[in-house]
Amino acid sequence: SQNMSEEFAEAARQLKKEAPRIQFGKIDVTHQHDLRKEFKIRQFPTVKFFVDGRREDPIDCKGVRRASAFITWVKRRTGPSTVLINTTDHAEAVINAGDLAVIGFFKELHNESVEVFCETARDVPEMPFGMTANKDICVNYGIQKNTLVVFKKGKPVHNEVLGDGRQNKLDLTRLIKTFTLDLVTEYNLETSVKIFDVPVENHILLFTPKNSETFSVIYENYKSAAAEFRGKIMFVLVDTNETRNSRVFEYFRIREVDVPAVRILNLTSDAKYKMPADEVTVENLKEFCQSYLNGKAKPHLSSEEIPEDWDKMPVKVLVGKNFNTVVF
Repeated sequence: SQNMSEEFAEAARQLKKEAPRIQFGKIDVTHQHDLRKEFKIRQFPTVKFFVDGRREDPIDCKGVRRASAFITWVKRRTGPSTVLINTTDHAEAVINAGDLAVIGFFKELHNESVEVFCETARDVPEMPFGMTANKDICVNYGIQKNTLVVFKKGKPVHNEVLGDGRQNKLDLTRLIKTFTLDLVTEYNLETSVKIFDVPVENHILLFTPKNSETFSVIYENYKSAAAEFRGKIMFVLVDTNETRNSRVFEYFRIREVDVPAVRILNLTSDAKYKMPADEVTVENLKEFCQSYLNGKAKPHLSSEEIPEDWDKMPVKVLVGKNFNTVVF
């Protein structure tokens, strides 16, 4: 909260001259119980944006933590959310301005796909967004349909064809935000915040020591599978040699003898899933992920082994592995 408060204040200072109509304020809701209840504040820090004096329906500002992102987020809420591109030179300038850029190529600029693209841009202030309906620009980049293209360091890394109807804005936001992270993100104190800022509720975690002889092969397999599920499942690497990750091991009940281990966690339900196969191959990973997305994977319940004498006494001994069978 302290770090974000400082970034928030920096954004306020920078916007004071540029946009004096936009006011920044902060509230310590530990002392303002009525405001905490009225605005349903359940986690900290929470940022809400009030427009035209309307108290009833503020806009939530989620996943924004840097001053530059706050400034971009506010500007896109009060003005155009994307840059209109009319020349190839202008397109090149937008694409090469930073590490990442998102460009929407459209046949014409008045349809539902364009609306969703602009709405998505408002929620992803970490990247510059541009759009064009210029035929020469589309031809230059080999685009024939309404398409969203993510560029990384000047090169296209993902094409998403946009239909003529209304796209799912949340799905586009999830997909685009994943590009702010690597294809596989190693879990540590610095990246943990970024991982949870991306609105992807399905996380797959590979638990393995980075100094093992098989690490490079396992990691390449993991990375290969990750490309197919970008935007649907976030791929995370947990180094089991890192003592600061001990809480993560405890949460998933991973023991030294279990590694390498692969688990899927659904952040909404807190359900955990164990990959049935022991070998971390591309095929096994893809099959596990697809089974999970299709709703066919069964949640993994941690359990002790069933005692040999569990049934000998009048009071039966139950553990996770025999509970359902015996009780139900």
